[in-house]
Amino acid sequence: MTVAYVCRTARFSAAHRLHSPLLSITENKEIYGKCNHPNGHGHNYKVEIVIKGEVDPRTGMVINLTDLKAIMDVAIMDVLDHKNLDKDVDYFQDKPSTTENLAIFIWISMQEQLKSCQLYEVKVHETDNNTAIFRGEGL
Repeated sequence: MTVAYVCRTARFSAAHRLHSPLLSITENKEIYGKCNHPNGHGHNYKVEIVIKGEVDPRTGMVINLTDLKAIMDVAIMDVLDHKNLDKDVDYFQDKPSTTENLAIFIWISMQEQLKSCQLYEVKVHETDNNTAIFRGEGL
């Protein structure tokens, strides 16, 4: 069995406000600073999805990239692109829309769509300097 990893990238724009319902207003301001602004702010996110699987000897592929793109469109783009994460995505109603939580949300969404191969990693770039990686640990 020959195993390979395939990575596909997507980009989306979304707004959010870093604010935890588990913290007081003062604690939120102290922890999140300007990212806690009541009107929120936005990012142009980059997401890298890494799939692990056996290379099909007939096709030479782990997954058809056209199929992976369609899965990512459903799991990521349709749900997150040009949305307010806190107001438009139910997952963030009771947790802060940090990059870490966004990576976990994307993992869960991708897992619901993937049938024939294994999700290995979700990497979310909030900015050029801030990235979160999730590999399914703890779920």
